[in-house]
Amino acid sequence: MFAVTRDRFRLAEVFTIARGSRTHADVVRATVTHEGAAGHGECVPYARYGESIDSVSREIEALADGIGRDALQQVMPAGAARNAVDCALWDWEAKRAGKRVWELAGLAVPGPLVTAFTLSLDTPDRMEAAARRHAARPLLKIKLGTPDDMPRLEAVRRGAPDTRIIIDANEGWSAEVYAELAPHLIGLGVAMVEQPLPAGDDGMLGEIARPLPVCADESCHDRASLSALKGKYDMVNIKLDKTGGLTEALALRDAARKDGFGVMVGCMVGSSLAMAPAVLVAQGADIVDLDGPLLLAEDRDPPLIYDEQGVHPSTTALWG
Repeated sequence: MFAVTRDRFRLAEVFTIARGSRTHADVVRATVTHEGAAGHGECVPYARYGESIDSVSREIEALADGIGRDALQQVMPAGAARNAVDCALWDWEAKRAGKRVWELAGLAVPGPLVTAFTLSLDTPDRMEAAARRHAARPLLKIKLGTPDDMPRLEAVRRGAPDTRIIIDANEGWSAEVYAELAPHLIGLGVAMVEQPLPAGDDGMLGEIARPLPVCADESCHDRASLSALKGKYDMVNIKLDKTGGLTEALALRDAARKDGFGVMVGCMVGSSLAMAPAVLVAQGADIVDLDGPLLLAEDRDPPLIYDEQGVHPSTTALWG
């Protein structure tokens, strides 16, 4: 019932974060075929969470035929494998019903969303040059998490003096570094920082002042994560590869808002097929970071549309 395809997409440029660099996006596509309809979903296995292309493929291939979305939430843990299958089942259900996924989920008609564009970690000079190339974008995301973060950020601000900036420290700071940098970051117009401290070692965020809003990324996976985040984080970053699919992502979004958290919807570096369901979750989000296809040299056919309005909802030819 579930077919697995491993796809590789070339990146437009080398993409670097504090943990390393890559030249390609390696993804897993799950396809469910039943009763004359086929549904597709994509995930990006992440080594940070002990996932690989091989391990995720095995998880999907081991699923029993005929499993539905409700049972899927019980038999597979949150993560990339469940994401691909969950999104494939949503796509299949929509095709069988002759409706859009947003209709089946009881959501409002989706519209285009302004998305962040991520600048790769590099030397200050190169990051300034990259910022100048993308200075017309309304929101830039900067990958940091090194001892030399301030020169890089100052360079980006010189290159894009009017653009809103958010930063991702990728668990690379301490509470002391956050406290030292926060006033300077605010002075540079930074709106938010993602995951400054390592997940599991972030208790000090609840003990110090947070003048610069802090968003949980690696510390937030699904609804079960929320209770441990209260008092430490101001926002949560919802990624379908962490939640294990659209089903839990929608539930996490609603629960996070109820608990008073701001909502960011982000992504791994994947194709338009991976972004399409996330666009539904991101409707009304405080920050949207669904730029994966913008970092690729090649994409699905047909791809999502990105223009001056941002990222548009998918057509049925792609997903949902």
